[in-house]
Amino acid sequence: MATLNLLQAINQALDIAMADNERVLCFGEDVGGFGGVFRATSHLQEKYGKARCFNTPLVEQGIIGFANGLAAQGSTPVAEIQFADYIFPAFDQIVNESAKFRYRSGSLFNVGGLTIRAPYGGGISGGLYHSQSPEAYFAHTPGLKVVVPRNPHQAKGLLLAAIRDPNPVLFFEPKRLYRASTGEVPESDYQLPLGEAEVVKEGRDITLLAWGAQMEVIEEAAELAEKEGISCEIIDLRSILPWDVETVATSVLKTGRLVISHEAPLTGGFAGEIAATIQERCFLYLESPISRVTGLDTPFPLTLEKEYLPDRLKVFEAIKASMAY
Repeated sequence: MATLNLLQAINQALDIAMADNERVLCFGEDVGGFGGVFRATSHLQEKYGKARCFNTPLVEQGIIGFANGLAAQGSTPVAEIQFADYIFPAFDQIVNESAKFRYRSGSLFNVGGLTIRAPYGGGISGGLYHSQSPEAYFAHTPGLKVVVPRNPHQAKGLLLAAIRDPNPVLFFEPKRLYRASTGEVPESDYQLPLGEAEVVKEGRDITLLAWGAQMEVIEEAAELAEKEGISCEIIDLRSILPWDVETVATSVLKTGRLVISHEAPLTGGFAGEIAATIQERCFLYLESPISRVTGLDTPFPLTLEKEYLPDRLKVFEAIKASMAY
């Protein structure tokens, strides 16, 4: 075991994947040389050469189009979008090409080896172009997998699983945790299952659900609730697409209450899909309406970032309201 931060865990996962399979390539804006804007790919070009770790032009549609082509002919590309906010110029390539490649060819061809890494979310005073959480856009697209780790152990295991998964995977990394989240990580090669949520803490009164950086927030809110005698069950969804309906439903059948938190705006956020599904599965067991604690329906602000983001106090208020319903 080694103590790593989330960024180091991602770098280690890429290193292991490239050592294990010579078809694995990583590329994107500035990923070669000094290792990208966050240094996630540091030293990989030195170790594996410019043919396997290299810079691309500043054109996201081209990065993913190129990645689709590589994956279609048998390579295993790991394409980096420098910030998740920049993924939108590549939206057509991801949604209309990556996601549909296998389907439209009748399984004759696929781009299953494709992984797209992108730092997402707020917390770094990045303003409206460097702070967005676009996971819900892609959750609407059959043919993709969407994964979000919360800590270094998950980042390494989930990224290795994503790279080796036979489907195109979007891997959103919570950038504010890159250096803030540290933990014990096995130095060996390991994978964590995609599509499976993790019950982080068991409880009896209310279920709290989040992913990525919001996990820290709901854990802090749960500590406040425990002081009020409220027992919280905490679940990390981990995979947005496919998402683990069974684990969440089983929890809500036990607690009768659910609070979901994410950084993205409320309207059209993935919490709405979860709420709709869980009320269908658990309606007669619900003790209060399912609650969503999310970002606001505005562009992501610069100076009012703390007011915009869902925090422990907002989640705590939602917990108390649900309990008092």
